[in-house]
Amino acid sequence: MGRSLIRNPELAPLGRQKIEWVAAHMPVLNIIREEFVREQPLKGIRIALSIHLEAKTAYLALVLQAAGATVAATGSNPLSTRDEIAAALAAEGVQVYAWYNPTPEEYQEHLSETLKIKPHIVIDDGGDLVHLLHTDLKEIGGEVIGGCEETTTGVLRLYALEREGRLLFPMVAVNNARTKYLFDNRYGTGESVWAGIMRTTNLLVAGKTVVVFGYGWCGKGVSLRAKGLGAKVIVCEVDPVKAIEAVMDGFEVMHSLAAAERGDIFITTTGCRDVLRAEHFERMKDRALLANAGHFNVEISLPDLSRLAVSRRVVRENIEEFCMPDGRRLYLLAEGRLVNLAAGDGHPAEIMDLSFALQALSARYVLEEGAGLARRVYQVPAPVDNRVAELKLQSLGIAIDRLSPEQEAYLRSAGGEE
Repeated sequence: MGRSLIRNPELAPLGRQKIEWVAAHMPVLNIIREEFVREQPLKGIRIALSIHLEAKTAYLALVLQAAGATVAATGSNPLSTRDEIAAALAAEGVQVYAWYNPTPEEYQEHLSETLKIKPHIVIDDGGDLVHLLHTDLKEIGGEVIGGCEETTTGVLRLYALEREGRLLFPMVAVNNARTKYLFDNRYGTGESVWAGIMRTTNLLVAGKTVVVFGYGWCGKGVSLRAKGLGAKVIVCEVDPVKAIEAVMDGFEVMHSLAAAERGDIFITTTGCRDVLRAEHFERMKDRALLANAGHFNVEISLPDLSRLAVSRRVVRENIEEFCMPDGRRLYLLAEGRLVNLAAGDGHPAEIMDLSFALQALSARYVLEEGAGLARRVYQVPAPVDNRVAELKLQSLGIAIDRLSPEQEAYLRSAGGEE
């Protein structure tokens, strides 16, 4: 077993306590863990995992280990790793290569060390592991059976590899499953983004104007929670259909340059680069807050912000002030990285219970079906998606109706299609 690279092994008891807390609130994953312990479906399998390394991710790693797998784990964002969690995982026998706020060189080293396990299965968040397996560590990539991707950003990178004919192994787009995007992206992001912003700033949301960039499932969640907190919400979009949807959901929609003059809090949720840039910063109010909820720190143009500023300083943990030539101050949260994880605890445990149950079951699917899968991006099989939903309902004590054989036959018939 490889030697872990962590910052402080003595933090393990604190990390174990946090993992136990979230595990007690992840009933779906607990049911799957019981099955995995009994059946050992991943026995002898090596899994490399790169997801935001905090308590809920740690529990997923332990569930995979309980299924018989050898697991190596690292973070997927420099500011989301929790050192106490890394220490607790290492103490449980997981190979861990991560610590909070690594240098860019250390971050790449941690990714590379994780892949030295020569994984059969890769579980990625954002696509950094898969990228390495298609570039610097391509010789290892050729041995991978397949893997799973957690995020919108990572799935887009996978589709690019597939279009170019360069994808080396099948990947399951966990992000596209209904029990992922309808809950994780919408309710998880919506709640955790505001938890991170409010905890970091200690400022009021009610009465302020919030500008949300992107009205996908994450943007929907952020906008809905902002409205619930009493904010006036403006949505900026490039997709005309989503823009109409935002209007009919009761939000104001306008061009981003017009919104830049009105917003008090700006939140990017697009997965694209340079969403907020110099022309926006030049129009913003004094003391506007800038936060990002996309995977990479490219949505708020840090080069533009740095170039425009005559001075910059940290004014509070995870808040940096950029002073403009005319005296206006713009406040960047969490270095423009994922505000809900870099400045908070991420999604609630009950939400990640669904997402990580999908990851665990999709990993088993990849292993069982790997030989018959082509080198392309697959959706989560409907039986897996539905099973996660059914287990969640079971954990809530909720029963739902079932179609009778006659009803199923009717829906399959020509009459059911009229």
